[in-house]
Amino acid sequence: MTAQTDTQGSVTTVYKVSGMSCGHCEGSVSGEISGLAGVTSVTAVAATGEVTVVSAAPLDDEAVRAAVDEAGFELVGQA
Repeated sequence: MTAQTDTQGSVTTVYKVSGMSCGHCEGSVSGEISGLAGVTSVTAVAATGEVTVVSAAPLDDEAVRAAVDEAGFELVGQA
């Protein structure tokens, strides 16, 4: 059940995050995940609970979980 795709030297992963309800929530989650090494793009959508992350290499799930926790939300898993 993974949503990772490799595209021209980058990896796109879609995560499910619970608790996001507004643009501020999206910004908090995006900001924390953006701070992880290798992350080039983060798009969070509160309506679906999905966070799309583009990175130079596959990310450590525990690092992503810690970033989401720091933002005050819960990483449910990969979409």
